[in-house]
Amino acid sequence: MQQAVTAPADELLGLARDVTHDRLVPGPNGDHGGVHDPEVLHGRVIHRLVGARWRGWPWSAMLVRVTTPQHLDERFRDAVSALRPPGTPRASGEPVRAGSALTGQRARELFDAQLTSRHLDLAARWLRSFNEGFYTIGSSGHEGNAAVAAALDPGDPALLHYRSGAFYCVRAVAVPASDPDLDPHAEAARDVLRGVVASAAEPISGGRHKVFGRADLQIIPATSTIASHLPRAVGIGYALSAAPGLRGVSTPWPDDAIVVASFGDASVNHATATAALNTTGYFEHTGRHLPLLLVCEDNGWGISVASPEGWVAETLQSRPGLRYFAADGTDLAATYDTAREAAGWVRKQRRPAILHLSVVRLMGHAGADAEVAYRSGDDIARDLDRDPLVGTARLLIEGGFATPDDLITRYDELGWQVRKVAEEVLSEPKLASAAEVAAPLAPRRPLRVSRHITDAATRASGAGSAARATAFGGKLPEHSGPLTLAQAINATLTDALLSTPGALLFGEDVAAKGGVYGVTKNLRDRFGAGRVFDTLLDETSLLGLALGTGLAGLLPIPEIQYLAYLHNAEDQLRGEAATMQFFSKGAFRNPMVVRVAGLAYQQSFGGHFHNENSVAVLRDVPGLVLAVPSRPADAAPLLRSCLAAAAVDGTVSVFLEPIALYHTRDLYQPGDNDWLAPYAPPGEWAGVHIPIGRARTYPVGSAEDVTIVTFGNGVRMSLRVAAQLAAQGYGSRVVDLRWLSPLPVADLVREASATGRVLIVDETRRSGGVGEGILAALVDGGFVGAARRIASVDSPVPLGPAAQQVLIGEDAITQGAHALLAR
Repeated sequence: MQQAVTAPADELLGLARDVTHDRLVPGPNGDHGGVHDPEVLHGRVIHRLVGARWRGWPWSAMLVRVTTPQHLDERFRDAVSALRPPGTPRASGEPVRAGSALTGQRARELFDAQLTSRHLDLAARWLRSFNEGFYTIGSSGHEGNAAVAAALDPGDPALLHYRSGAFYCVRAVAVPASDPDLDPHAEAARDVLRGVVASAAEPISGGRHKVFGRADLQIIPATSTIASHLPRAVGIGYALSAAPGLRGVSTPWPDDAIVVASFGDASVNHATATAALNTTGYFEHTGRHLPLLLVCEDNGWGISVASPEGWVAETLQSRPGLRYFAADGTDLAATYDTAREAAGWVRKQRRPAILHLSVVRLMGHAGADAEVAYRSGDDIARDLDRDPLVGTARLLIEGGFATPDDLITRYDELGWQVRKVAEEVLSEPKLASAAEVAAPLAPRRPLRVSRHITDAATRASGAGSAARATAFGGKLPEHSGPLTLAQAINATLTDALLSTPGALLFGEDVAAKGGVYGVTKNLRDRFGAGRVFDTLLDETSLLGLALGTGLAGLLPIPEIQYLAYLHNAEDQLRGEAATMQFFSKGAFRNPMVVRVAGLAYQQSFGGHFHNENSVAVLRDVPGLVLAVPSRPADAAPLLRSCLAAAAVDGTVSVFLEPIALYHTRDLYQPGDNDWLAPYAPPGEWAGVHIPIGRARTYPVGSAEDVTIVTFGNGVRMSLRVAAQLAAQGYGSRVVDLRWLSPLPVADLVREASATGRVLIVDETRRSGGVGEGILAALVDGGFVGAARRIASVDSPVPLGPAAQQVLIGEDAITQGAHALLAR
């Protein structure tokens, strides 16, 4: 066994003291990373010197203090050295074994990717050992996924498991480098190591997280960890399947592309994986075939919890509608042949399949994971015996394609390259300000959004006027008299589907029934089942369809039937939708407008599930836009703004529609029809446009005494109270926020300051409600005056008349206003 080389500690310490600190270990401000203890600082320099001064050392020398990677390195060397080649070498174009499509030459190429991936794991742990690396979940034991990458076309979109280092290297090497003098493996390593050290030059997230992704490689970053990307993969498969049938619509990928998504064995138990597998089978059962290859890399462990023997295979094989393939993922030839078969079947049949790979996990879950706490020595040794790097070396050496010295030399060459790159990326700049970090999160280009609406209006009143008349059955909405909120939304959706060929509207009961409240009535008849369709009853899969189709260049408009049902799937918005641009620097985006029926005050139909009055989970998501229309006059321009922002900026919006106001007609007296409003013709769309983050103020009376800030159902109640106050000689300003995220802070502070008295009418709950954000915005905006808040009780909404006991009403608004006016 080759022993680790260790220089005397006093020699290294002396060298460290002789090195200029600010050259080797500067922090972001040249302050040695905030380290003031000389011995700690010298220790950091020693680690640099071990890699920089003795580049001829094996990796074990650089990993003096990291015994498990050292052990793995030594085991590889010993195992490869013990292999014996046959007497006669073979030509590189011959198969590595009889019946395999994997040639010796291709195996050598994939072996390089596997070696690079292994050295990346070692480098990540070395960097972490002196606090310069921030991610140590590695790919060791999973390097067989190099064969999966090789079995696919480079243009196939891929969403990868976090142990996909070898897959990434294969893809990166396949794309011609911008500089032919650069070694492609070193540059692939640079991509990954930039993520490890949080370099702002990292190619996909720019230092925001360590993810596998790159736009030109068609590797889409999986921004969550536990199979949360699988519903999106199903959505991409749906887009690949559906796009050819949509006139004038295409995806960014070749016509024969398939989508691949990889995940771990423990993930099969997660709700998102279950949803994705179920939805794929559901579509297959109903005749919608998805060109989707799901790859389960089964190492037998979920952190420290073992997957029961046979459970994963039984789970995957039992899924209806998915063809099952399996292979030993530590055997490169077996993996390559099976992956080629699986990918070829999916590509030809345009139907889904699962590839189940048996792999091993080497060095634990991550750098801090001590496997000996939950695994026996014999168990760990069995995995080491199945090291895929040794397995590939055995194929090459015993097949007559290489000698042990060849492969160990190549191992060291690539190790030196990776080590050199690891040293180089250390000095690259990090994200240095909050503005820089958040820059790609939610781009806003209001002028372009406004222009997009103007252009749509021009088409609707010009070249598209005949199609518009046909869609509306000859009776245009602007000629139909005043509309309800539901009717205004229906007309706006019709215009959106007319103007955007890639717009899709889908959800539970939206097509045949036209929605529970008739909001999407007749839309399927107008545009066909290819664009307006009912989905299975699963909100996770519904949003996954939106994620995938949006990424494919379409404009999804999914409907969540009730706000309470969103909680089943909220991570698809939080962890996937609203973060895609953030984790890809805008290279990928998933525009969507999620319509949600919600809030309370249904008089004849109640209970918590249909009267959810909490939006805290939505306002908490960075970058997500939350719009709440209260009146028909605002509903159309608000929805058009959300749709235009999705098209222009990739914005993810939730359009929260107050159920109780869908069919409301009157404001002050029965029969006054003051809650209705005419629908603006296309020529007026630009004039009634509502930019994101702008409120609306209703002056009542003198408008000098009190400002009432509200939204949704609170607008109607507040206007009624304001009319009563006016009769008593008090003037009010009723501010309809319209946007709950981002709040219209400038409008809010201006209108509050105009009276010096602010009454916040918040129909959400007192704790975590919108009112808390309004108060904070007033304080931050420098408001000086009196403020009072009324909000609903911290309770779910009960059934029947009891709901009135927890929700705010007009009496509470009146009392709150008088309390302020008395000050």
